[in-house]
Amino acid sequence: MTHHTAATLTLHEFSDDLAHHFHDINAEWINAMFRLEDADREVLQHPRRSIIDKGGVILFVEAEGLGIVGTCALQKSNGNGYELTKMGVLERARGLKVGEFLLAAMIDRAAELQASPLYLLSNAKCAAAIHLYEKAGFRHDAEIMATYGARYQRCDVAMRYLP
Repeated sequence: MTHHTAATLTLHEFSDDLAHHFHDINAEWINAMFRLEDADREVLQHPRRSIIDKGGVILFVEAEGLGIVGTCALQKSNGNGYELTKMGVLERARGLKVGEFLLAAMIDRAAELQASPLYLLSNAKCAAAIHLYEKAGFRHDAEIMATYGARYQRCDVAMRYLP
């Protein structure tokens, strides 16, 4: 196994020519752990219509020598709420701190958008991701679960960002 250290990571804004990475990166991890649900398919197949055109954000991370290896979205919900969603990193780029880099960028972008609440929905099987979210300031939240959790069958974790 090759270890990459201190790879140069670069952020990219959404563009239609990068949309296939949003689909492929997320489909890889969702299919590995769960199964794609209708809500996933709609967002992954139509990211511009589902996220960008509704006031959301999709960012990509490029790792030097590896290309686009990670992506994440902020999907606008009611009021000025945003869901941090569809955060994925390709298996071949794990260990490069892509997730931390991407999560920090998304939290900064959410602050610019004055997102309130900033929340996420997940599953307990995603233990590494949940640990990353906790380290970044997300806390488990029953109100978020009650309000948004029914969106995905697999959702058993709901968290709110508390800066």
